[in-house]
Amino acid sequence: MRNRKRIFRIVIRLLPVVLIVVGVMVGLGILISGCGKAKDGQKMVVFTKTLGKDEIFRIGDEVCTLPEMMVFLTTTQREYENVYSEKIWNTAQDGVTLETYVKERVLEKAAQMKSMYLLAKEKGLELTEQERNLAKAAAKDYLGQIGTVQKESLKLTEETIQKLYEEYALANKVYLEITSDVNPEISDDEARIVTVQHILIRTGSKDKDGNWVPFLTAEKNAAYEEATKVWEEATAGKKSFEDLAARYSEDANLTYSFGKGEMDPAIEAMAFRMETGEISNVVESENGYHVLKCISTFDSEETRANKKKILEARRNEAFGQKYDAFVETLAKKLNESAWEEVGLIRDGTLPNADFFEVYEKFFPN
Repeated sequence: MRNRKRIFRIVIRLLPVVLIVVGVMVGLGILISGCGKAKDGQKMVVFTKTLGKDEIFRIGDEVCTLPEMMVFLTTTQREYENVYSEKIWNTAQDGVTLETYVKERVLEKAAQMKSMYLLAKEKGLELTEQERNLAKAAAKDYLGQIGTVQKESLKLTEETIQKLYEEYALANKVYLEITSDVNPEISDDEARIVTVQHILIRTGSKDKDGNWVPFLTAEKNAAYEEATKVWEEATAGKKSFEDLAARYSEDANLTYSFGKGEMDPAIEAMAFRMETGEISNVVESENGYHVLKCISTFDSEETRANKKKILEARRNEAFGQKYDAFVETLAKKLNESAWEEVGLIRDGTLPNADFFEVYEKFFPN
């Protein structure tokens, strides 16, 4: 799983999906333009050579074909159905079907892989003969899990699959090279995770459109008085903090574990200077008044996990700077008519192969 997460977690940071979730087809230029914004609000699409009917998009001199796209789409479809069953595709939100959303995410992933492959080529990176042989073996393994009818209907060939595995391997290679100089040393203090319980008395509410509306002064003062009462009961020690939370708190969650920079600044500042078992004074956040109880000042297991998270963020930042600058130089074009025809497989012939599982089998990390 680590290789797949390494590349596609970057997608989340580099390739926003805001326009996708509101059902707007924004064109390939926005999908692969990195952190940069389109100038003057226009789509960042440069029209190059005409695309064929089985060519979904072009980035630079790289084309993503329909068979390549279907490898990614069927793998993603299979993952969803393995967890949620086929009924998941009946889901929609704000008029956008899950199928539309998933299609756009797959388009993003394919676009990024092609861009990273081109970046690897520009840097002169190549696969070794052993790596090419592994890509060939992976292609045979992948196709060996797919029936003849499926291969023919999706137009899948060993050459196509091998090419995808080679590009994916080079995408990983360029990521590793660019991030090789990132300092992996992270102190316990920087990565420290604390665990607190809290009781929240809100100082506002959401309107029908989901917008936060602060209370008027009188209501806010009443909320503070209630929070003070909670603090007095908590520090008196006659009732457990859990019981007080069940009675007073307006947050369904009692316990939170978090690192630095992950919580409201006022809550974070208080939590990181408390001792285990200590109860805080009333703390005001943008959501309301809180009374905190420190459960743990240092969770070693969570801190170790957070070190990995921080290191990954550092690497993504270092990679993103190089990636953004490079993608800005590429011409991009989406074959919108061909893309509109792409869809999930609903006739029971969904391939049983997972592109990424096969990759990890032959390219373990």
